Amino acid sequence: MGTVLWLLLGSLPARSQGRELLSQPPDKPHASRDLLLPDRVPDKPSIPPSFAIPVDSLGFSPPGPNYLGLRNAIVSLDFLDEKRLLFTFRVPGLLRREGGAEKGDDQRQIRALVLSVEKGVVESEALWTVHDRVRYLWMLRDGHFLVRDRDGLEEGDSSLILKPLLKFPGPLMWIEMDPQQQYLVTNSREPVGTPEEAGEVGSPATASATMTEEVQEGNAKPDTAKPDLVVRILRRDSGQVMLVSRTRSAVHLPINSEGYLERLRGNGQQWVMNFNYFTGGSRMIGHVDSACSPIFDFIAESEVMVTACTAMGGSKLEAFSLDGKRLWEDQTASTSVWPLMVMAPNGSRLAHETLSVTHGVNAYAPLDADDIKGQLVQVLNASDGKIALETPAKPPLDAGGNVAISPSGRRVAVLNGGVIQVFDLPEAPVPAQSEPSGARR
Repeated sequence: MGTVLWLLLGSLPARSQGRELLSQPPDKPHASRDLLLPDRVPDKPSIPPSFAIPVDSLGFSPPGPNYLGLRNAIVSLDFLDEKRLLFTFRVPGLLRREGGAEKGDDQRQIRALVLSVEKGVVESEALWTVHDRVRYLWMLRDGHFLVRDRDGLEEGDSSLILKPLLKFPGPLMWIEMDPQQQYLVTNSREPVGTPEEAGEVGSPATASATMTEEVQEGNAKPDTAKPDLVVRILRRDSGQVMLVSRTRSAVHLPINSEGYLERLRGNGQQWVMNFNYFTGGSRMIGHVDSACSPIFDFIAESEVMVTACTAMGGSKLEAFSLDGKRLWEDQTASTSVWPLMVMAPNGSRLAHETLSVTHGVNAYAPLDADDIKGQLVQVLNASDGKIALETPAKPPLDAGGNVAISPSGRRVAVLNGGVIQVFDLPEAPVPAQSEPSGARR
């Protein structure tokens, strides 16, 4: 799929004149700080909160333990700006099924509230309807946000009025954005032959031709040649489709404004981080050792976070700059599972939350609700990996949505013990500066 990606993205803006495509290996990583992150859930936050907003009076009631393991999106907590929170949550009640349970079309009500951080008052509220149980809201950098439901994306702001933004030929399953939020990566389910209607995002002719050639060269069988899942990269401001390709599973595609990262299998447990430019060419960023397939994410435009597995069953976080420098590494024990990541909009900090369990989880020792001791939230500086805040999150929510970082990275909100706790942090250390992407030494 990597070849198809850059071939189909030729209409993306070219890089500055004079930059050469890179293929040489990166410099030897610099010495970095390695740390074993604690896996014990503390009784209270490492620093006292500056503000606390009770949520029971807002109509929120914690889900029962039977929800653990289902990865249902129960809440979404986000900063609209430094002084306002957007708190949305499912309204308890019976699920209404449209068209039968076999279609998985579960209708539920979401209550949305804009809260003043310092006063704790409700500034505006609304009731939305969504039709599945996974993540439905993504915050934007300008105080707006995106809501995903069925085959469409809607955009809202502090008024909580949703306006249609994009419509897809089939159910929209997931979206991702680059750190600057110029582009959207979307995964949607569109069986072969699904007709495109007026007003829907499309499939450029060049993309269709390239995909057809790829299938023919692979001599795929007719019944498996064209999977039902479609991945696109498109401009967020205009909805212009830059790429479209069919895949056999949902694609996590970490991108920045110039290209995307792919993982390549090396020898043994070694994996290669390869950066592919939208305009063609690629650059090897570095190597990662992992006992599982590592996950790549952009913290900022020029910093990459790798979530990998250790040989002992734990996980590790490794931060790299795009010029190949290894910035730092943190490791977690095997009793910290199901990691989730929340990035600060300015790339200065990230929140790493995990479930703390009684034993390592594997095929011979599955996870039971009684094995979960709690949920641990650790806010790390993106520049050095040091912990700026450590706190429990109650109730534990395995799909996340209970942690938010403000646009400046200096405020963190956590749903904990019946209140939204808001913490004020010092200014984060300045991230290490890497060379402009694409520049040769």
